[in-house]
Amino acid sequence: MTVSACANRRDGRAFDILLVEPDSESVSRFTESLEAAANANTVTIVPTSADALDFVNQRGDYTEAPRPDLVLLDLHLPDASGTEVLAEIKNHPQIRQVPILVLTSSDAPEDINQSYELHANAYLQKPASPDESDQLVQAIEDFWLNYARLPPKEQ
Repeated sequence: MTVSACANRRDGRAFDILLVEPDSESVSRFTESLEAAANANTVTIVPTSADALDFVNQRGDYTEAPRPDLVLLDLHLPDASGTEVLAEIKNHPQIRQVPILVLTSSDAPEDINQSYELHANAYLQKPASPDESDQLVQAIEDFWLNYARLPPKEQ
């Protein structure tokens, strides 16, 4: 599933965000928050680790997929752990520079430690309310899409 909203960037650049999330309620909350923020360009949602890895590697159904500028990754996926996805992306020389934000319900210290050991760029706990979701999405957009300078797509 792909969701688009209007661009609102200082440099006018379109951003591609990959959301790896199996839970339909979390997907709905996240996409509603994005629409409320009205800043994200394109968000592709995949529910499994296999889909996530196919997307970032442009395989299977995703041969024409853009390289994402930012990945939001849940750790609890139906077919494998999100840490396996994180490890594979961060070990791949052509895509390891893509920022990955772990966005999960877990607050377990071992999940947090393992995510950072595997080079996650941030570890965020899923908010409990729609208002908190809106605030988190706005904070992600403000920092990662407006202030941080992300690697160019040509790399």
